[in-house]
Amino acid sequence: MEQLKSQLDEFVNRLPDAAAVRNCLSKLYSVYPFNEFEYIISTLLGRGVLSVDQYYEMRDSYMERNSFLYIFEISAPRAFGEAWAQGNLKELVPALAKPSKKLDPSYSGEYDFFLDGKIRIEVKASRAVDAESNEPLYVKALASDSTRPFWMNFQQVKPGCCDVFVWIAVWRDKIRYWVLSSHELESHRDYSVGQHRGNIGEGQLHVRQDNINDFAPFEIASNNLADAIRAAYARELAAR
Repeated sequence: MEQLKSQLDEFVNRLPDAAAVRNCLSKLYSVYPFNEFEYIISTLLGRGVLSVDQYYEMRDSYMERNSFLYIFEISAPRAFGEAWAQGNLKELVPALAKPSKKLDPSYSGEYDFFLDGKIRIEVKASRAVDAESNEPLYVKALASDSTRPFWMNFQQVKPGCCDVFVWIAVWRDKIRYWVLSSHELESHRDYSVGQHRGNIGEGQLHVRQDNINDFAPFEIASNNLADAIRAAYARELAAR
């Protein structure tokens, strides 16, 4: 978004009445889909400062930089965490099965996926947004190269209820995956227990711009997730 605003600002500067246009923008009342961007682009096109080809180029570049912005428009937490995140992982690892009493007689809803008839997997997802903004998610969504502070909270984490955790983190232009064994998560210095009073065995973990590199050893390419889950399970067995 910052880059688009900067590009449009350069074009506005070329207008002989740039100050008047900016004054109109400061008083503009936006109602979807008519907003400041529609006003600026239509003005630039009408004045001949921005060509149609330049507009298409700008639009294509924006779309490429914001491939996953639509995910930030999912407002309901369960729709994001369960429907989208679990669906995304299932597409990448088709062998994942939804657990049931038939597959795991001890199952009671405490984890999300079952693999190879033995690996219990919990999926946690979050989105990178500007930690200092109060705007809606899709406005404060960050690009992966942004220097703005962000804070992703992986909460309601219960290490005793699964063998492997898969974290999914979404930026405007990128999706990143981390795979950790239950023991690796529980023993990590950034994991805090006691998220809710009385909830024994439950905690949370915050990923920020100042600690995200601590999780580099667990980051996995999307096409290697199945093998990474199996490897994390082996580490979990060794740690028990």
